[in-house]
Amino acid sequence: MSRTEKPQRRTRQRTAVAAYLAGAAEFRTAQRIHEDLRSSGESLGLATVYRTLQAMAEAGEVDVLRTADGEASYRRCSATHHHHLVCRVCRKAVEVTGTGIEAWARRVAAEHGFTEVDHELELYGTCADCA
Repeated sequence: MSRTEKPQRRTRQRTAVAAYLAGAAEFRTAQRIHEDLRSSGESLGLATVYRTLQAMAEAGEVDVLRTADGEASYRRCSATHHHHLVCRVCRKAVEVTGTGIEAWARRVAAEHGFTEVDHELELYGTCADCA
């Protein structure tokens, strides 16, 4: 997932998915995005939504979280490296930075002779509204 890759061609479908995600605060599954777009009058197939989301994820335009049952969910997030704190009850997600985590990851990688290490970290708990 490189933010330096060549931008993807802007199709009508990609524009519709991007606009939808720009207005969505929570992570959404491809099926939910497809249903909402179809309900709003967009004509696009579920496979197109999946391909579009995959391309957007590979280009670093969206973040991907796995639901408890392993399904991918998507949200447009900030361009800087971050992690997510996710509520187990309502699925609210908050972007958090982790300078300590970054230092730990670099140290552990170096201790084991690894280079060019990347990581993803999601923290799960119960938000104040659901507690």
